[in-house]
Amino acid sequence: MTVQRADFPPNFIFGTATSSYQIEGATREDGRQDSIWDTFCREPGRIRDGSSGDVACDHYHLWPDDLNLLSELGVNAYRFSVAWPRIQPTGSGPVNAAGLDFYDRLVDGLLTRGIRPYLTLYHWDLPQPLQDLGGWTSREVAHRFAEYAAHVAGRLGDRVASIATLNEPWCSSFLSYEIGEHAPGHRGDRRGALAAAHHLLLGHGQAMQAMRAQGVKADLGIVLNLTPAYPATDSPADRDAARRADGTANRWFLDPIYRAAYPEDLLADFAGDLPDIRDGDLDVIAAPLDFLGVNYYSRTYASADGQARPQGAGYTHMDWEVYPQGLTDLLVRLDREYGARNLLITENGAAYPDERGTGSVVHDPERVAYYQSHLGACAEAIRQGVDLRGYFAWSMLDNFEWSWGYSRRFGLFYVDYQTQERLWKDSGLWYRDLVRAPVAAD
Repeated sequence: MTVQRADFPPNFIFGTATSSYQIEGATREDGRQDSIWDTFCREPGRIRDGSSGDVACDHYHLWPDDLNLLSELGVNAYRFSVAWPRIQPTGSGPVNAAGLDFYDRLVDGLLTRGIRPYLTLYHWDLPQPLQDLGGWTSREVAHRFAEYAAHVAGRLGDRVASIATLNEPWCSSFLSYEIGEHAPGHRGDRRGALAAAHHLLLGHGQAMQAMRAQGVKADLGIVLNLTPAYPATDSPADRDAARRADGTANRWFLDPIYRAAYPEDLLADFAGDLPDIRDGDLDVIAAPLDFLGVNYYSRTYASADGQARPQGAGYTHMDWEVYPQGLTDLLVRLDREYGARNLLITENGAAYPDERGTGSVVHDPERVAYYQSHLGACAEAIRQGVDLRGYFAWSMLDNFEWSWGYSRRFGLFYVDYQTQERLWKDSGLWYRDLVRAPVAAD
């Protein structure tokens, strides 16, 4: 299908997104100290190309130019994250004024250009001193996170459109403590992963309380990466594999937030490794949301042996299946099963092996097709009654793609990492034309 601006409500939010460690660089400037990702990148073999976020896209210095690009793109919103090690280099104590001043300038720069700021408090760059206390496996870190949230909201909460507490807590728990692909890189620690997941959610709830106590005007919520699971066959083994995949990726986070309870089947599955869930914790976690951010990239095609792949499917450079139907299914499920309102697609996009040619535009037809199909999936969910309010393309810029280093490109703009030049891609031009199209009158 060909998606058009007219397929979305007149007040629909069209934005793009980034995160602090992936684009900022300047990791030792103006009082910033190490995060867990700075430490992780220095460990041999952790990052596929041996790189780090030390320079990244140098956004810390080039931010005015990048905001001008956002103006040219025509988006009405920009999602960015705040680096905790810039605000509180040790994870506690007084605020580092120079670090918070940077985000103050960024927010004002966005507003001057007519772009609404969407702030994320935590996109994985935990101050290293807090990791030394045990990281998210420590209940203490949840309390520190709430204090940090209060500092940031107190300074910026009067001007940003929304504040998300966490980005993708599944990644900060299961991917970081059990699978080991993300900092701090622990492998096989199911108990640590579950403790981290619980404390991340507890920190979210406590941060919501702290910010609401300040009377923050911004919408408050959380961003989850949700991955619908489909059994490869109708066999009992494959259906159970889909149940477990759905449970770990989706229900383990959605149920405590929306229902103040962890799923009973997963409590049984995880018996023996469960974290210390104290009286009152789930009530704190289930603080009412002003919005839910949804990051969607692909589905899980679940089989008992974990090897099944759907026939005839297309894949991105991350080897993720292109499956836009999963986005419609996910949004409808959030509406029907959880009663979720004010939904935002806070990340959606694709990596492809872009190459810089001799012209001024980088050609990426596969990414254009990806955006067309997934925005079409969003439009279909809206037609089915889902309260979807906005869409943020991931990502504005090619950037440091975590354990993949600079070997994977997601950007609407191509970044030459040697010169820091930004070039339009066809996908950026396509998105510009979509979001700049005239809005039909009511």
